[in-house]
Amino acid sequence: MIRVAVQPTSIDVGAELDRHDAGGHGASASFIGRVRGAGGLVELFLEHHPVLTEAGLRDLAQVAAERWQLAALTLIHRVGAMAPGDTIVLVLASSPHRSEAMAACEFLIDRLKTDVMLWKRETFEDGRVAWVEARAGDAARAERWR
Repeated sequence: MIRVAVQPTSIDVGAELDRHDAGGHGASASFIGRVRGAGGLVELFLEHHPVLTEAGLRDLAQVAAERWQLAALTLIHRVGAMAPGDTIVLVLASSPHRSEAMAACEFLIDRLKTDVMLWKRETFEDGRVAWVEARAGDAARAERWR
């Protein structure tokens, strides 16, 4: 079971965990990404391309499902305006064995940062607004999976 979603609404992590692991898959790995509030950040806005962003997430999920023996995969990314502490991304990967679930989860979070069409804009309490530039570290982490 592969489930991919792009949504402007909050991610209910507990409900998603229950939904994902209803099959008793053996091992589940997860990544929960939250908006950081450092430096006076008051809002993170994620811009996306409605068709291409979801397609990019689906493509990555399919690659993970083909590369590892996965019983279930959930990949949810939030878009729109978010406040510090809000969940921005949820990755759940399950398989009969922990090593495959953990590798798939790490692969997905590493690759979605470079392969999926998402643009981040930060707004700070002093009024500054800035687009987040791609980081070399993200590209290096993604490259190790190629």
